[in-house]
Amino acid sequence: MQKNECTIQDWIQKVVVQNQIDKYKHGHHFIHNDTFQKLLQQRTNPTSSCVRDILQKSLSIQTLSLQEISTLMQVEDPILWNEMFEVAEEVKKKVYDNRIVTFAPLYMSNLCVNNCEYCGFKKENSEMKRIRLSMDEIREEIKILAGCIGHKRLISVVGEHPLSDVDYIVESLNTIYSVKEKTPHGYGNIRRVNINAAPMSIEDLGKLKKAGIGTFQVFQETYHQPTYEKIHPQDTIKGNYEWRLYCMHRAQEAGVDDVGIGALFGLYDWRYEILGLVAHSIELETEFGIGPHTISVPRLQPASHSELSIHSRYRVNDEDFRKIVVLIRLAVPYTGLIITARESPTILKEMYPIMTQRDASTNIKIGGYEKTFLQEEEEQQFMLGDDRSLDEVVRELANEGHITSFCTAGYRCGRTGKKIMNLLRCGREGQFCKLNAILTFREWLDDFASPETKQVGEKIILKELKEVENSFPSSEVQELLSAYEQVKQGVRDLYF
Repeated sequence: MQKNECTIQDWIQKVVVQNQIDKYKHGHHFIHNDTFQKLLQQRTNPTSSCVRDILQKSLSIQTLSLQEISTLMQVEDPILWNEMFEVAEEVKKKVYDNRIVTFAPLYMSNLCVNNCEYCGFKKENSEMKRIRLSMDEIREEIKILAGCIGHKRLISVVGEHPLSDVDYIVESLNTIYSVKEKTPHGYGNIRRVNINAAPMSIEDLGKLKKAGIGTFQVFQETYHQPTYEKIHPQDTIKGNYEWRLYCMHRAQEAGVDDVGIGALFGLYDWRYEILGLVAHSIELETEFGIGPHTISVPRLQPASHSELSIHSRYRVNDEDFRKIVVLIRLAVPYTGLIITARESPTILKEMYPIMTQRDASTNIKIGGYEKTFLQEEEEQQFMLGDDRSLDEVVRELANEGHITSFCTAGYRCGRTGKKIMNLLRCGREGQFCKLNAILTFREWLDDFASPETKQVGEKIILKELKEVENSFPSSEVQELLSAYEQVKQGVRDLYF
């Protein structure tokens, strides 16, 4: 035990590379607390004309300034808030059409060297059963996710520990991509694996790039540095605020040009966190010409042996959460907006017109898909709000007029980083994705849908085909119809 502990401590000392922080700081970091606090102290209920001018900027798919998003935060008139919601919906439609991308989280290891006050995985939680999936166990999870449920995308999640380091993640990526499960009409496989892991060095991020990573997610948790330092003990790796803050800079340098940021809403004032997310987006745009591919808005939920997760003074109510989603959609209009099964079915349904991604058939226990565990607080990171199946979620989305997209084409066609940013801003990526959404939805309906879901899905797919026929060039329509017929005959994984 002492030898193992010594090995872990040696590993910890090597993780943070200080010169990979300093090279981006230019003497100071980009989260300016004094500026943020001054903006939050402003109390000027803005006029409708001022608000509408800002909304026009969002509609032109331009990132709002800190002052502009601060102005929108100060709106008190409920009629104006309704208008902001409508514009946020219009922005989403303009960039992403009516698609919702679905994915599943795959928790591979809850080993962790950190001790975050809000997290069930913290190392001091002695009630947590510590597990790291083997490659064979990961393979069994994928057989369920891809072969039985029909997922095409995953977000793989690991705690920070030498036994689940970058080499383990790379091996797991190769394992996940290798699984192909036969279905009655074709096969099921995972076509894109995003990673939610601890910040890494440029060298380790390069390994992930070479292995075929999708989006790399790291959430700052809270951008308010005093709060960050209070809830992340300074004798842990995660206690280093700036190592985390500059992770996406290192990712860009390593060639990982699709990055996802987020904040855990409920640790500090949600308005401050929005300013942090917008400042982070502006910083990435300024330094690399590439903003975040996605922004996630997880809300603090009860976690095992965490008083903070239950009693935080900054816990976010439903009304404020709705505002958070609207404001982020308006502030960074090109980004994919992820709301997860932390939220209730009611909240998720309300946010469909604004969000772009959600998970379904979610199980966040280690090995939970293959063993079909129920939720137990002592064995997972936090408690879920929505445990419905992918089939149920797809049916609800179709009933609400949204097509579920299982598309991963853009990433395999090289539409990442600057390319996808430009395509998103002009609306062209949404057109590619509409075509691919139809093909992948057809494929999923035939391979995995229940009779009830397939019946509703057929209606939405006919509606989408009609829209393409009425608004796309005839050459693209013919290409789509040809590919569509091939998918109906059992050909899989066709894309534009």
